[in-house]
Amino acid sequence: MNSFLISKLYDETTFYQAFLTDLEACRNEVIIESPYITSERTRPFIPLFTRLIEKGVKIYVFTRDPKEHEEIMEYQSEEVISLFERMGAQVLLCIGNHHRKLAILDRKVLYEGSLNILSQNHSREIMRRIQSKKLAMEIFHFLKLEKFL
Repeated sequence: MNSFLISKLYDETTFYQAFLTDLEACRNEVIIESPYITSERTRPFIPLFTRLIEKGVKIYVFTRDPKEHEEIMEYQSEEVISLFERMGAQVLLCIGNHHRKLAILDRKVLYEGSLNILSQNHSREIMRRIQSKKLAMEIFHFLKLEKFL
């Protein structure tokens, strides 16, 4: 077995360029867990999600139930969730203080860290990209995502 692992760290200034490039390459499935969603941060995702869905890529977004947010965040979250669903993405609402931040792309690329992918704005964050089908599937099964997809 090859023990060589492809891993790279990103911060809030370098993450999005790498992540959007990886999204462009998706062929089957995108899973994003982002507890918060804002209109401003999701703007660059809209045309890309549209293209991916048109190519048959399934997009799943796990996020907090908007009712668990303060009023301004609740409204933005509801608006973006509605837009995602109209586009054809499946949004799964989590209750009970959901706070995980990760993405699994085609079940072979894993991003995990502290950055809220669909809402990050001014905070300092870190995300690790791991190219490993084994580790992507490990977290997929650990989180029991097969129950939802």
